[in-house]
Amino acid sequence: MKSIRPDGFYHREAGKYVKDAVYGANDGIITTFAIVAGVAGADLSATTIMLLGIANLFADGFSMAVSSWLSATSEKDVYHRERSVEEWELHHQRADERAEMQRMLASRGYTEADAKNLTELLIKNKDFWLDIMMREELSLFAFSSRPFRNALITFCAFVGAGIVPLLLYFVFPPDYPSLFWLAAALTGAALFLIGSLRSLFTSRRWFFAGLEMLMVGGIAAIIAYTIGAFAKTLIG
Repeated sequence: MKSIRPDGFYHREAGKYVKDAVYGANDGIITTFAIVAGVAGADLSATTIMLLGIANLFADGFSMAVSSWLSATSEKDVYHRERSVEEWELHHQRADERAEMQRMLASRGYTEADAKNLTELLIKNKDFWLDIMMREELSLFAFSSRPFRNALITFCAFVGAGIVPLLLYFVFPPDYPSLFWLAAALTGAALFLIGSLRSLFTSRRWFFAGLEMLMVGGIAAIIAYTIGAFAKTLIG
């Protein structure tokens, strides 16, 4: 019977994109709700909340997606440049590279004889040798091979989660009693849910992961609401 790894292969594969999804969703819902809270604190109309919220949602979502794409492509360029340097050194400074690898292996606990023998084995596989040097010497790891997908996930997560604070404004009439506080309750539940989902891919307990995100979002909303109310007082 085929054994199943405790962490799960599919969890590991999904985990490659969870950073972008959580980052986008977290920033989307907190940023949008901060806009909603700030406008509500200034006692402006529900129409103003919807207009500013929607404009911010798509503009910031696009900005985050582009930033994610630029970051991934820059990381790719740096990785390729440094790898080409390591490859040149391997071909033109082979003795120095051998000595460097032996010192590196010795620092990891291998004896001098084992380090020398292992170096001779590793140097026979150029790609594996370069992988080791990139990780151990330069602390550079394989970049995302799908920057556009990462950017798309960030954008979709940002918009998908960021629309939550605005949903009730499209469902209920603008003069509905306590509309902002109902939106706040819905947003709080969404923040907790998004935070708790991180436990599927991390070792953190779902309750504390959800509570952490709820607290961060709540603090951001309180700050925005307070500033909005203060600004109204100054203008008034």
